[in-house]
Amino acid sequence: MENRSKGKPTSAWVQNLDEAVEIANIPTLLMVLHQITGDSCWLQAPYAPRRARGLDDNDTGGLSEDIQREIRVAARKAILNYRSGEAIAVAAPDAELSARMLSHSMAEEVTPAYGEIVSQEVGGTSFLQAPFDVPAGFRALIVGAGMSGICMAIRLKAAGIDFDIVEKETDFGGTWRENRYPGAGVDTPNHLYSYSFAQYDWSHYFALQGELWDYFRKVANDNGLALHTEFGTKVDTARYDEDANEWVVTTVGPKGTAQTRRYSALFSAVGLLSVPMVPDIPGLSSFAGPLVHPAEWPEGLDLSGKRVAIVGNGASAMQIVPAIADSVSQMAIFARSKQWAAPFPQFRKPVPAPIRWLLQEVPLYQKWYRQRLAWTFNDRVHASLQIDHDYPEPARAINATNDRHRTAFVDYVKDELGDRQDLLEKVLPDYPPFGKRMLLDNGWFRTVARDHVTLIDQHLKEVRDNTLIASDGTTQEADVLIMATGFKVAQMISSYEVIGRDGKRLRDEWDDDNARAFLGSTVPGFPNFFTLLGPNTGLGHGGSVITPVESQIHYIMKLLETTFAQGAGTVEVRREPFEAYNTRVDEAHGNMVWTHKGMDNWYRNPRGRVVALTPWRHDDFWRMTRDIDLTDYTLTPTRPASKREKTD
Repeated sequence: MENRSKGKPTSAWVQNLDEAVEIANIPTLLMVLHQITGDSCWLQAPYAPRRARGLDDNDTGGLSEDIQREIRVAARKAILNYRSGEAIAVAAPDAELSARMLSHSMAEEVTPAYGEIVSQEVGGTSFLQAPFDVPAGFRALIVGAGMSGICMAIRLKAAGIDFDIVEKETDFGGTWRENRYPGAGVDTPNHLYSYSFAQYDWSHYFALQGELWDYFRKVANDNGLALHTEFGTKVDTARYDEDANEWVVTTVGPKGTAQTRRYSALFSAVGLLSVPMVPDIPGLSSFAGPLVHPAEWPEGLDLSGKRVAIVGNGASAMQIVPAIADSVSQMAIFARSKQWAAPFPQFRKPVPAPIRWLLQEVPLYQKWYRQRLAWTFNDRVHASLQIDHDYPEPARAINATNDRHRTAFVDYVKDELGDRQDLLEKVLPDYPPFGKRMLLDNGWFRTVARDHVTLIDQHLKEVRDNTLIASDGTTQEADVLIMATGFKVAQMISSYEVIGRDGKRLRDEWDDDNARAFLGSTVPGFPNFFTLLGPNTGLGHGGSVITPVESQIHYIMKLLETTFAQGAGTVEVRREPFEAYNTRVDEAHGNMVWTHKGMDNWYRNPRGRVVALTPWRHDDFWRMTRDIDLTDYTLTPTRPASKREKTD
């Protein structure tokens, strides 16, 4: 267990501890107590929490006030003793103990296999950053300075690999720099939606865009990444030079100046949500007013007193609608599809100052709090997303657990609509829960029930100046039109051209919208080209996408280290393991809710294949990315660096 400083604590430190322990999360304190003291009594009755309902933190553990008091007093004493120099009893819980501890804390079974990732995360060894021998002149390019690009750069820097970053925008942050629309925020707790190696003093449990952007900028700047980054620079083409075993990359700078560069490796960190998708609607370009996509929200857009129409009801629309409802005069929502949304008890809830202090000053508390969030938001629901092919009512649910979820969500929606039950048919999905990413409700259902809001369960068919015409002929007048229509997810890496061995285009390898990669990371015919947050790495069952990205990067770096140790400088996945892996992915998806018949989602391409999401639990993918099997790859010996300097 880390600590900021050891020795006799000051009176102010003790006072802060007292205030924090009084309101700390009981199931988390139990983990701290067991690890510091080694006393197994804290993993038994009467200190056994009851299972939480929904996504709640379960701060009391459902225990009596007397038992809570006993735990708080013991935790205060244990933390003070450790702070004063006493050795920690269980410094590194193994996988079996970690699973047992988390099971006790969550009041539900966590398998020993899942305990492996918990053990590594708590021990701080899941995302190691260490140098290794690198061939002379080896140099890498990272395309994109968002979440995955920042993480990749930090790991390259730690390894001692020279690198550049090019970013089309003017700052770090990616999604959280670009998406500045009203209400923009994360739907995963930010104590989990953060790098495992770079925690932060979050002001809210679910941060809004500004704080998230600050976090990623801070991590990037703290690690000196600005010195490696060219902002306002876009990649146009990346072509593999087989004679030199190098990538020849053409970029366009802020003033439109083209430049050609050579790199040993190329890391694409443009993300899944980078290219907005706007449907081809007749007359759309003629709309007589501001026409806005959430990812391109204009600075200073004033909606006060305006008639606003919004197309879509996915994650961004569900955040925008409640955020602007009080300022607009009228609102029309074109919501052709319907979305499940879960209760959101911590929406805009601030983290109390004593808890912020505790998370910063007692890292072991922070680590176990994070592990509890990881289980709740990442993997708890995964088993319930498997299709029971014998389930008698497949139109409403895929299995009995999924049906219970449906009942709970329906009851919640009814409560939120209040006396507007006439809207129930327009908002209630006709597909099983989790068939599309489960959203968190921040007031959307209550907002659509307001008098000045009109919900149109049709698609927008045509635009004539300020008149919007729905597919059923319904018309609405609008001053501002918001196209919350998502992104080109199936057409990954569509913002620049990638040309690999034998002149093959990545777009052709992927048949435009059928992206595939080995472990989401590498493609045959494209040596030393790595796709961060690539095909089948996104999350549909919930949780922090940073977790699989860190797993990807761990694997890629271990692959490079192993390649270099073999005297090679170039690595390329073979076709056979690539195909076998993707067959496994498709077979796993065939048994999951996202391929359920009679339902569309942005996870799948037009031919029905899931291209965006992983079918694996986080710990499954984590295990897949721990070790390297070189028989999966073809290695090419290192060649002398001759052409790697930038050339105009």
